[in-house]
Amino acid sequence: MTDQAPRPKCDIPGKPTAASRTTLSHIMTGNDTNLLGTVHGGVIMKLVDDAAGAVAGRHSGGPAVTASMDEMVFLEPVRVGDLVHVRAQVNWTGRSSMEVGVRVMAERWNESTPAQQVGSAYLVFAAVDADGKPRPVPHVIPETERDKRRYQEAQIRRTHRLARRRAIKELREKRVADGIED
Repeated sequence: MTDQAPRPKCDIPGKPTAASRTTLSHIMTGNDTNLLGTVHGGVIMKLVDDAAGAVAGRHSGGPAVTASMDEMVFLEPVRVGDLVHVRAQVNWTGRSSMEVGVRVMAERWNESTPAQQVGSAYLVFAAVDADGKPRPVPHVIPETERDKRRYQEAQIRRTHRLARRRAIKELREKRVADGIED
């Protein structure tokens, strides 16, 4: 497997992973809690989407919209008073789409203990023009061994997403052909 898949001719120069990498930090308050007294998963998901969207927009040089969120994993609860750091980077690019990997870290706002990973997610963004149509994005240039591993893993996730979409479409077409309506 190569580090970079062959791409169609494109006049847009590639960008290194670090060019759009970002961290969004937010302190959790009582307004962020669920009925159990911990931070609501939806609050974390919004922060994840915000950070990933900023990275996708930076990498693509313009508007990008969330196409999917894969594998949102909550590893530990987040509590009121936690300082949450959402770290995001582009892992892989296609013609107009980008996979953004996100790691969610939390630390107590008033302690000097290291931040702990509390979640992770993978999102796919599509770069769009002013009419909402897909537009080309620069290819991502993995810089480190970790970036190269993330690129390769992103290619595997993309293959699985496409296979799942194809299998569901075929199943639905078969059900229609068999006269089965939902």
